[in-house]
Amino acid sequence: QVQLVESGGGLVQAGGSLRLSCVASGSFFNINMMNWYRQAPGKQRERVADVDSRGVTGYADSVRGRFTVSRDNAKNTIYLQMNSLKAEDTAVYYCYAKARLSEANFREYQYWGQGTQVTVSS
Repeated sequence: QVQLVESGGGLVQAGGSLRLSCVASGSFFNINMMNWYRQAPGKQRERVADVDSRGVTGYADSVRGRFTVSRDNAKNTIYLQMNSLKAEDTAVYYCYAKARLSEANFREYQYWGQGTQVTVSS
């Protein structure tokens, strides 16, 4: 099993910055792709950014150029540096991962963190 724990959320003024972290722990063989999602009140959960084990990244159009996702494989941790924050970035941010639990099993299992609240005041 895999546990994902996010941290770093909080209240910030528009134009400010925050850095989120997500640590993966538990018993697993490897985690290839890790993602950040967010869900604002009354809206569907949406993908924000992702990074694979090689460091290849992807971003939603709404955050490209303002957010940077990175990964430390040795620490099983991903980060989301959020700059130039806007009120519309206010949401609960979730970490998501697909993990292989053993070398012999190629199936990937999906896991979600509990989320961390980001509130941007305008």
